[in-house]
Amino acid sequence: MVKVGFVSLGCPKNLVDSEVMMGNLEGAHFELTGRPEEADVLVVNTCAFIESAKQESIDTILEMARYKQAGSCKRLVVAGCLAQRYPEQLRDSLPEVDAFIGLDQLESIVEAVLPAIERESWRSGKVAAARPATSARGGSTALAPDGGRASYLYSSRTPRKLAGPPWSAYLKISEGCDNPCAFCAIPSFRGSYRSRRPEDIRAEAEKLAAAGVRELNLIAQDSTFYGRDLGIEHGPARLLRSLDEVSGLRWIRLFYLYPNRVSRSLLDAIAECERVVKYVDIPLQSGSRTVLQRMRRGGSRAEMLALLERMRRSVPGLAVRTTFIVGFPGETEAEFRETLALVREAEFDHAGVFTYSHEDGTAAFSLPDDVPPEAKQDRREQLLAVQRRIAWRRNRSRVGKTFEVLCEGTSPETEHLLAGRMASQAPEIDGAVLINEGSASPGSFVPVAITEAFPFDLVGRVAVPARVPGPPDAV
Repeated sequence: MVKVGFVSLGCPKNLVDSEVMMGNLEGAHFELTGRPEEADVLVVNTCAFIESAKQESIDTILEMARYKQAGSCKRLVVAGCLAQRYPEQLRDSLPEVDAFIGLDQLESIVEAVLPAIERESWRSGKVAAARPATSARGGSTALAPDGGRASYLYSSRTPRKLAGPPWSAYLKISEGCDNPCAFCAIPSFRGSYRSRRPEDIRAEAEKLAAAGVRELNLIAQDSTFYGRDLGIEHGPARLLRSLDEVSGLRWIRLFYLYPNRVSRSLLDAIAECERVVKYVDIPLQSGSRTVLQRMRRGGSRAEMLALLERMRRSVPGLAVRTTFIVGFPGETEAEFRETLALVREAEFDHAGVFTYSHEDGTAAFSLPDDVPPEAKQDRREQLLAVQRRIAWRRNRSRVGKTFEVLCEGTSPETEHLLAGRMASQAPEIDGAVLINEGSASPGSFVPVAITEAFPFDLVGRVAVPARVPGPPDAV
């Protein structure tokens, strides 16, 4: 049996793409392995968001190519955003790679991992492997990506193999983006915004819940735009209310809200739905009106503070994550100070900070990249230092309280601690709750009394034996 190893880079949306490819391979009777040294075929699903992500993708491809050079791997496949964005350049510069597949060709992964002679046999039905399901949009796909804007959209019928823990999964509610953000190249290769039908999302959520998923993380490039292309009014709110009815789910989390589209109906749904956690990820990018204008996003520090106040008033106990970009073309020290002031005043629960990356194919690429790299890095460190103090203060306020925690097993730091997350902590990005007293099985929800606080993590003990999960707020 042919063994296929996967390396998935980039965001959760990319991870779902990898899971779709793995699902098609498993359905065609390939064996999946997490050990590249064991693989007959290696697949690298790449990211092309910013320069550092592109470099990581290239470095990973070359690292996997060494297994092929050593003879343990017979075939190397490169998939995803980088292959979609730069197909000709990659074919010319990476002769080590046997096949490239773009974002419209995820379900052709079986053909990509087979050498040409076996591919022809497989197509004629002589190889014992099931043909992958067709695209939700219909039609066939070629093996060589031709660049441009993707149009693929997976469905609840698409084979999918979860790569994470069995109790948590991402669900992509849409693909592509129509926002004109000057710094972002994603629409140029991910394509225009296209929503999945609400009944199809519900069907996938029910399938995941039946398989044991308890935490469902809804992702899109812009979740607040969901349903507009389908003519659905109040699409995000209606979707949350529908998914809140899915038996077996415990936490539903919505990612990536665009500030200008946060509606009252959406906030009401977050506040009222029992399974929807009181958490939002709302990238604000800057606190300066003039920088936001150059970013083609709009808004101001005052407007953002008013929005945050409205959100917190509408959803008591709301946890807010955001991201910022520092060093955007033309950003002055005074404009940066506006962002710094926003972070101090808003007191976010979680915040990430990126330095601006000058990307071809974006509107900002015509602007001079005139903020020195050392200034970008200094501004990033300043923002993170302020946020670290805020997060530590907010975490200290939780000491002495008890929260429902999703236990995820032994801590990766030490076998003497368990690790878990509160509803206000998203997977991989928002810190953890370390349990140093009591026991809990992975995937279970237990009440944990918080005893210590740090800038990112909390420490606590299991308060009482595990019980049937209740509301995710402090108990």
